[in-house]
Amino acid sequence: MNHKKEKDLIKFDEMGLAPEVVKAIGELGFETPTPIQEKCIPFIYQNSDDLIANAQTGTGKTAAFGLPIVGLLDPKDKNVQALILSPTRELGMQIAKDLKAYTKYSPDINIVAIYGGASMDVQIKELKRGGQIVVGTPGRVADMIRRKKLKVDHIRWSVLDEADEMLSMGFKDELDAILANTPQEKQTLLFSATIPKGIENIAKKYMSNPEKISVGKKNAGADNVRHFYYKVQARDRYLVLKRIVDMTPGIYGIVFCRTRRETKEVAENLMKDGYNADALHGDLSQPQREYVMARFHSRHLQILVATDVAARGLDVDDLTHVINYNLPDDSEIYVHRSGRTGRAGKSGICVSIIHGREQHKVRLLQKMVGKKFDQEMIPTGAQVCETQLFHLVDKMEHISVDEKQIEPYLETVYKKLDWLSREDLIKRFVSVEFSRFLEYYSDARDLNVSVKRERDNDDEQQEGGKRHRKNMDYSRFYVNLGTKNGINPGKIIRLITDEPSFKSLEIGSIELFKKFSFFEIDKKYEKEVMKHFENMDYNGIKVSIELSKSKASKPTNTKSSRSSYGGGKSYGGHRKSSGGNSSYNKGGGSRRKKY
Repeated sequence: MNHKKEKDLIKFDEMGLAPEVVKAIGELGFETPTPIQEKCIPFIYQNSDDLIANAQTGTGKTAAFGLPIVGLLDPKDKNVQALILSPTRELGMQIAKDLKAYTKYSPDINIVAIYGGASMDVQIKELKRGGQIVVGTPGRVADMIRRKKLKVDHIRWSVLDEADEMLSMGFKDELDAILANTPQEKQTLLFSATIPKGIENIAKKYMSNPEKISVGKKNAGADNVRHFYYKVQARDRYLVLKRIVDMTPGIYGIVFCRTRRETKEVAENLMKDGYNADALHGDLSQPQREYVMARFHSRHLQILVATDVAARGLDVDDLTHVINYNLPDDSEIYVHRSGRTGRAGKSGICVSIIHGREQHKVRLLQKMVGKKFDQEMIPTGAQVCETQLFHLVDKMEHISVDEKQIEPYLETVYKKLDWLSREDLIKRFVSVEFSRFLEYYSDARDLNVSVKRERDNDDEQQEGGKRHRKNMDYSRFYVNLGTKNGINPGKIIRLITDEPSFKSLEIGSIELFKKFSFFEIDKKYEKEVMKHFENMDYNGIKVSIELSKSKASKPTNTKSSRSSYGGGKSYGGHRKSSGGNSSYNKGGGSRRKKY
């Protein structure tokens, strides 16, 4: 007998959890803890020290902090005892749902979820009724605290889940405002897949000598995942995506895109072309998002096209593929994406569609993941047709026949087809079921990139980008909010894109002053933007904007566009400065920062 293995298999009912909690999680199928749960649960039970836990998505973090908090809080005290922050409403809702499942047999414990995109009045009523645990997104939580509807001055635990994602989404100010209202004597639990500099700064400011727990390798789950890529011309990305899907008839995967606009375009094209697909992005209403996620969970959808942020909170164990329509700018995000397949000991595939200038990214990712990424040749039309044909034959060979159900129709069918030979029947069967693929791929061209084609395409893309910047015409607006009001470029963008129809609006330069700011937007949306800002309130200040009399910038070369939000990295449909180009100038007695 292997005593070590027997000793290592700790069970939940041996971890000191309350009997009612053990009963609840037992019904959920919980038997043995995951590595992060095995380390965090005893720590939180036995210590009041702060904790930084480094673990990937899908490792069971909610139970790691949720089970001990549920066991330690006072059910008779109706005040908020634990505040749990998450970057997205989907993840927040999932955490709240999990916690409610853990407290199924603890009727005196209430969990309240508060997040944007839902009625604030309803959430205020729930807070008034009392909840020992509040789960929320930073924006809505900060708003509730400011309105004095949420009191966090006596909490015993503050939990920051997916803390790195909250920072990357621009919630630093909200996190600062929230944590500043919490008592010094509390336990702060910070869970993050990566530990960037911003996380370290939060730890220094709001945590006291935190214990650090790291579970598994940085590339956890990569052992079960095969990584490879196709090198293509940018204009052929969608055609390559279709061939990937057509070469894998049983695919069940997520296609990751960078922006909302791209996500919508790819999903709409897939659906138009007859694929079982849908999109998950920030422009969807909450009911729409829940509907799409439920369909994907139940496998009524084969392909989900999503942005990284929108996919947070989506937990699926059986994905066959993760497809990077574009490589992410951050290598850590690639690890997040690839970690969504190859779970629970199953194998998975992470495939990327890249162009030649991204080859250096592949080399960096190989080092990070610790595995070789193979370059594959893009399947030809003939290969796709052969794969689909054999899939069809296998499907026919193994289909279950219900003779009772079809018996009434067989005599007529036999009479209609008795003049055909076995060979003719097979030919007709293949033609009926397979003609679509044969027709589509009959003249399919080779999508693999030669060095010359790749270089020519890069030149064409760069020239197209210059034409776009040259032709874009902006209107310049004055707004009565500045750095004194806590305004930064991200918040200006959020004020504009709060209107769903503006999510993909082109934004030019942003200039910040102490008491006011200027921003530029695509001139075509001038009237709509004016209307959008009518009756807007920002932290108690009535927002007013007006068209600026000074002429709006109209970039004519790469150099000038880099000093604004008009010529850098793409984010959420906007053109975002790549950084390093800010300059301070004195003018009108104010200090100005230009973006």
